[in-house]
Amino acid sequence: MALPAEFHDIAKRVNNWGRWGGDDEIGTLNLITDDVVRAAAQTVRSGRRIPLALPLQQDGVQTGMIPGRVNPMHTMVMLNYEMFGAGTVATSDDAVTMGLQAATHWDALTHVSHSGRIYNGRPADSITAHGGAAFCGIEKVTTLVSRGVLLDVARARGAGRLPGDHAVTPEDLDAAEELAGTRVRPGDIVLVRTGQMQICLAGDKHAYAYPSPGLSVRTPEWFHARDVAAVANDTMTFEIFPPEIEDLWLPVHALDLVEMGMLQGQNWNLEALSEACAEAGRYEFLLDATPEPFVGGTGSPVAPVAVL
Repeated sequence: MALPAEFHDIAKRVNNWGRWGGDDEIGTLNLITDDVVRAAAQTVRSGRRIPLALPLQQDGVQTGMIPGRVNPMHTMVMLNYEMFGAGTVATSDDAVTMGLQAATHWDALTHVSHSGRIYNGRPADSITAHGGAAFCGIEKVTTLVSRGVLLDVARARGAGRLPGDHAVTPEDLDAAEELAGTRVRPGDIVLVRTGQMQICLAGDKHAYAYPSPGLSVRTPEWFHARDVAAVANDTMTFEIFPPEIEDLWLPVHALDLVEMGMLQGQNWNLEALSEACAEAGRYEFLLDATPEPFVGGTGSPVAPVAVL
């Protein structure tokens, strides 16, 4: 089924192809300048560090709903092995097999395509079985440090958690921005809290995955208007799932990643950050969220840290 005219209309309004040149491979991360990072550093007051990642474990959040996206399988390959002879220092090593988007992660700009194209108009078939992403792979994101802003939509609506059928709208983002007491600026990394992670942390991973609140197809224009560098949230699917428009699957992915060139993050644990921000009465912080540089990767695990 072809993408509807409504989708293509939004795509034209948020499209950033060529904005930073025809060779650009990092999209809206170009908005994170030295000045932006210096300003982000000024948000640190207490020095409190809050980790935002889920643990990487075999009993992880993946349920089999997404084929091939396996939870980490950890194997010991050396156990106290005296490599250089008896009585020498012994070593233990391990290996892991996992989906790069198994837990807390960033989607690279190549994670989705539509109409045969990825970001900046490059062909989708530049992603191959042997090499992965020839362009816009996650390794192109060499650093990702900027001002983070928590838009706590659940708290702004007076709820601990949004219901599973709630599509987060631009109006929701406006209300959360008002709660935060700050305006989202160019180059910011925005974290959108729905409270859905509470289900995951309670151990009901199937209910965490489906149905799930998430971003509406109307939100890419909100992020585009504010020149946001990247967006992450606390859900499995990022956008409302099942979709708000019947049979239009993953439109927000396509608008954010393909048209806008804006990284998306999923499965971020924003619960402790929500409490800390509410306690401090401020929702801005220094955020370090640099992904692991898997060459050709269409996504990567990340262990983000917010510093208040």
